[in-house]
Amino acid sequence: MNNGEMEIQSGIFQFESGGMTSFMKELKPDSLEDIIAGVSLYRPGPMDQIPRYVQAKRDRSTITYTHPALEPILNVTYGCMVYQEQVMQIVRELGGYTLGQADLVRRAMGKKKLDVMAKEREHFIEGCLKNNIDKTSSNKIFDEMAEFAKYAFNKSHAAAYAVVSYQTAYLKTYYKEEFMAATLNSFLGNLDKVPEYIDECKRLGIEILNPDINKSQTKFTVDNGKIRFGLGSVKNVGTGAVDTIVEIREKNGEYKSFTDFAEKMKETSINKKCIESLIKVGAFDEFKITRATLLESFEGIVDVISNIDKISLKGQFTMFDNVSEETKYNYIVKEELSSKELLNLEKEMIGLYISGHPLDEIREELKKEININSLQIRESTEDGKFIKYGGIVTSVKKKFTRNNTTMAFVTIEDLYGAVEVIVFDSVFGKCSQILDGDNVVIVEGRLSVREDDATKIVARDIRLFNKKEIPILNLKNDSKEILSMIKYFSGEHGNTEVKINDKTVGRIYFDNNIRKEFEEVDNGAN
Repeated sequence: MNNGEMEIQSGIFQFESGGMTSFMKELKPDSLEDIIAGVSLYRPGPMDQIPRYVQAKRDRSTITYTHPALEPILNVTYGCMVYQEQVMQIVRELGGYTLGQADLVRRAMGKKKLDVMAKEREHFIEGCLKNNIDKTSSNKIFDEMAEFAKYAFNKSHAAAYAVVSYQTAYLKTYYKEEFMAATLNSFLGNLDKVPEYIDECKRLGIEILNPDINKSQTKFTVDNGKIRFGLGSVKNVGTGAVDTIVEIREKNGEYKSFTDFAEKMKETSINKKCIESLIKVGAFDEFKITRATLLESFEGIVDVISNIDKISLKGQFTMFDNVSEETKYNYIVKEELSSKELLNLEKEMIGLYISGHPLDEIREELKKEININSLQIRESTEDGKFIKYGGIVTSVKKKFTRNNTTMAFVTIEDLYGAVEVIVFDSVFGKCSQILDGDNVVIVEGRLSVREDDATKIVARDIRLFNKKEIPILNLKNDSKEILSMIKYFSGEHGNTEVKINDKTVGRIYFDNNIRKEFEEVDNGAN
């Protein structure tokens, strides 16, 4: 892995894992047969054949057969046993089995029925001898089949998988916005997968837009080459509320302002909690009123609308009749919340950040400190592997052990999702003070991989991530000679990024001796 980042084929059926992606890059499939074989080979057992298969595809002269009689059966897979059907074909054509007998052998091998296989070995060798295949080759072929058949995949199944894989890859390539929107919709509410696909959209150059009261539907939709969040993703906004909002919008046209929306909702089941959630997630941003102002004002506005409605029902006139919106409704104007506060509101309402991520500004610096991300952790099968992982602390759950010591389960989130970190007493005592919400930390530890549970990290050390400031070398003179010296050090000895008079020059070797030399030359030039 390279600094915790690897291009994953997100959304491509059967090809999403890092291992499968690497295999496909190495294989360079140029036919459906290669994809079918890839699906079948990337499994325990057959996986051992991958290097041989890839090498044979690149160089056909390396293809070998235990006996020439295998060539018509195995030539499509470059001499490798890949499918259950090939095992059945071998015992039929070389050993003289019937189709029914061949299937019994396949099942016996798959279930490791040793007594049945011992009898079938004799039967197979007898049949091979009748077909002029020597005993040594027959025994070797049977051994290869027996080992392979433990994990073999049937080609008909793999072919169906491969077709779907190809179709999803095609759609992602030529209809990427529609494909990614559909993929996101298929994982609504899954806070492991949705952040991964959101990040994949960013990698593909697809902008993700906030929910919008005038443009969003229930689910993710494509909006002029961008993907728009659906209102149904917002906490406290149910399907019924979205249906109402969309139905009124389609019947009467777009909402002209926040108060226009509130007035049209007065006779519906949409309550203040729902409206508050829509404000927090930015659904009314197009009206150019800060979210802070709306959060401070919306309850009063809704109450005014409700009171006017009650008075009107009694047939009374009010002081609000025939007056402007500004006079009728009192907005308590507030400066917009900070970027961090806005992102936290989005996270609260949708479960993830939309308009940005708190780690965006330190993405590159963080990559240099880690060797794995949460996406790769979820896919890892390497129990006990030493890792360095980094992200934001989002929750800490303390627990007392039987020995009356304190341990904690800490959730740490990066750009791709969240991972639970197990922190035992010996580590917790050293780092408990930094495990506060919003702190960015680096975790060193080992992976705990279990079949029946999400992969976790057992922490050995946790420390604060400190963003390194880029040093500035202030020179009095910008002469070409000085800059050429800087470029010399940049090219020959560079290992630290610096700025010269606030202008980024590059990565140069930077220590006190060189600083002094630069300053002496600069003073001399003056």
